[in-house]
Amino acid sequence: MNAMTRAPRESAGLPGVTDVPGRTYLSVLDLSPDALEACLALAGRLKRERRLGAGAPTARALAGHSLALLFDKPSLRTRTGFEIAIRELGGSVTCPPSADALGTREALADVARTLERWVSVAAIRTFDQSKLHEFVEATTRLRVVNALTNEEHPCQALADCLTLHERCGAVAGRTLAYIGDGNNVATSLTHAAMMLGLNLRLAAPAGFDLPEETLTTARGVARHGAEVVQLRDPVEAVRGADAVYADVWTSMGQEAEADYRRAAFEGYRVTGALMQEANDGAFFMHCLPAHRGEEVDADVLDGPCSAVFDQAENRLHTQKALLLMMLGGAHENDR
Repeated sequence: MNAMTRAPRESAGLPGVTDVPGRTYLSVLDLSPDALEACLALAGRLKRERRLGAGAPTARALAGHSLALLFDKPSLRTRTGFEIAIRELGGSVTCPPSADALGTREALADVARTLERWVSVAAIRTFDQSKLHEFVEATTRLRVVNALTNEEHPCQALADCLTLHERCGAVAGRTLAYIGDGNNVATSLTHAAMMLGLNLRLAAPAGFDLPEETLTTARGVARHGAEVVQLRDPVEAVRGADAVYADVWTSMGQEAEADYRRAAFEGYRVTGALMQEANDGAFFMHCLPAHRGEEVDADVLDGPCSAVFDQAENRLHTQKALLLMMLGGAHENDR
């Protein structure tokens, strides 16, 4: 079990910032429920304090620390969010070209062993989750964050949960409907929802469900009676929900399947009529980028019920909180 699942404690060097001992955040499941709640609370605080600029209490919290961004896949929110986050905490960032960073030009283990001599943390955005584990196993000190793989997207889940907290207050007992592919976003969202006590309904056509193994694992960490169910009918999933979430039907690396997927997901678009099946005041969520007229209608994505740009903004605050929790209590001899 990852050390981050141990009970969080306050950082001796940063009062008010929870210091979670642990070297990796590869999955939401690397956090205990208490640590997840602490991360969201810290992110909310950092969001409020951002207006203080250089006068914020954490403006120099990570001075002397460096972050390496190692990306195989394109990114806007993840990359930019991490770049701004580490700089606003007083640290620095480096972005090696992917050919140098992720084992194309030399062994991945050699990249990891080199970087741990220079930087405190690496955020990796790549294809197979196994690549992250290979990277982690080659190092003894370097902290590693999953910035997206084919299997999981745990940084997105943090921003999603902060947005839910902001819109709903306490999320335990609330219901979220996710309409679309059982992909990496759905996996991490399911993990986080169960840990927070948020009921989740997943609606997808046959062949696009989350694996049963993923659901079993998520149910094993469920709190406050939270339940996750998989459905075929999007109307059934949305009826009575407090929020509705959609993602693209064709993820990065699946472009050759685009026509097949569009046909399979016909009838799963989030429309204004579908949103009317949800509770009064229900809001729409999407991790972006979005395809208007495909998985969601433009009048929903751009309408008054949309929370998608709150989610996008919250990528910065939650990634900043994550870096503080992983590095805030680190000493020189830990780096």
